[in-house]
Order: sequence, then C-alpha cells, then structure tokens
Amino acid sequence: MKTTLLKKAAAAVLILAAAGTVFAEDGRSIVQKALNVKQPDFNHSMVKMDLIQKNGTVEESRVVEEFGRHNEKTDTSDLIIIFKNSTNKSNINIRFLQMENKGKDDDKWIYMPALRTTRRVNSSEGDKSFTGTDASYDDMATREIDDDTHELLGEETKNGFDCWKIKSTPTDKTMPKAQYKYRIQWIDKKTYIPVYAEMYDKKSGELVKVLTVEKLENINGYNIPISDLLTNVQTGHATRIAALESNGKYAIVLDKPIPDSVFTQNFLNTGK
Repeated sequence: MKTTLLKKAAAAVLILAAAGTVFAEDGRSIVQKALNVKQPDFNHSMVKMDLIQKNGTVEESRVVEEFGRHNEKTDTSDLIIIFKNSTNKSNINIRFLQMENKGKDDDKWIYMPALRTTRRVNSSEGDKSFTGTDASYDDMATREIDDDTHELLGEETKNGFDCWKIKSTPTDKTMPKAQYKYRIQWIDKKTYIPVYAEMYDKKSGELVKVLTVEKLENINGYNIPISDLLTNVQTGHATRIAALESNGKYAIVLDKPIPDSVFTQNFLNTGK
C-alpha cells in the first residue's frame, strides 16, 4: 500500500514477481493479488524513523506524521509526510507530498524549511536519497505491474512467514529509467504482503538493498507492516520505520476521512 510510509517500502517492491509454470500460481498473478490487498480509504499515523550507522549507532531519530488516502475507483494513492521532530533540528517541518498517477510518473513535491520553499522532485532525481534515508525517491513510488516481468522462483520460509519467492526484472521499455537491475521479494502466502525484498544494482548486478518487515499486524481488518528495516548492504547504513505505540495501541487511525485540502501544495507550504 502506498498510503503509509510503513507500507511504502513494501509497496515499492510489490511489482517484483514472475511467471513460473510448474507452480500452482504464477508470479504475475501473485503480485497482482498483492497489489489488490484490501487497504483503507484513509490513513493517519505517527511513526518513528531512525537512521542507523553501520556500527548500530542511531545517527538521527525522527518523529514523522503521515496522511494517506486511496481512491478505489482509480486505484491511486496520495501521501503527505511531515517531520514533526528530529534530533537534527534542521530537518523539523520537512514536508513531502506524493500523488500517484497511472501510466506516468508520480507527482512529488518537497518543502524544505531551511529554504522556506517548495519544489517539485523531478523524475531524473529518482535514484537520490529521500531526506537522507536509505530509500530513494523511486523506492517511494509505485511501479505498474507491466513495468516488469515476473518470475516465480519457488517457495521459501522467510522471517517466519511461508512465502512465494518472486523475481521482477524491468521490461526493455522500462529498463532505461529503472533504478535496479532486478528485485527479488518474498510474499507471505497468508496475507499477500511482501515481508522481505532484495534489490540488485543496475550496473554491477550486486545486491545493494534489503527490506525486512520486522513486524506485521492486523488492524481493523487490514494487514499493516508495523516495523520495516531497509538496509544498504554495501554501506551498512540502515533506516528503520516503526509505528509509535502508547498503552498497547499503535498511533494509526484508519478509514477516518481526511480533508482534500491536506493533499495540496498549499498544505505542503503552510503545514495547515
């Protein structure tokens, strides 16, 4: 799902699967089911984002507020991210808006408080880091299912989940713009949520990033990744995103309508 940062990294690798003929299902159909997983119309959540050095030291900790919405008719999602607090004070009040488009690049804008200005994030910046995290802007975006070919490699247990293992490779048409040579993901058979993914460097073909869903919970009928860890295996740096919790409850509100005005550049500029 693209409407939450927690599911963002998972959503970014949903389109990574393949066509196998010796299994009960083929890779493309599994990925399509993963994309069709039930998701809320609206989501409002508070998460903690930690940037972690190779030695395990947290170099920066952020509190992030998210607003998300999903349009079932168009099957598109919009997302607002606000850095409410940070151990790096210069990052407080960074705001990011992403609006999904079908058949073309998503629209993205970012407000930088140090510059007091909002700018569009161009598609040419897709491989750049999102605010110093291990996720790129392209990792935040959604690929269409036909942007890749999908190969079912087999079945395997990962993170305690019984999974399908699927490899997705950009098509000849999409390869020039693709960030990775290919990706491999493990999709949980029970929930159709990707719980583990590997991303391979476009030039060298070596493993560059690993996404691990550390905790998956069912909240109000929706399967939500509660804690994700994205690791750059080449640098050892990692980013953990986890839902804030108080008195045994996660700071996640689902299906409560959010005004359209939130998903605008004006809100991005003003924060209200």
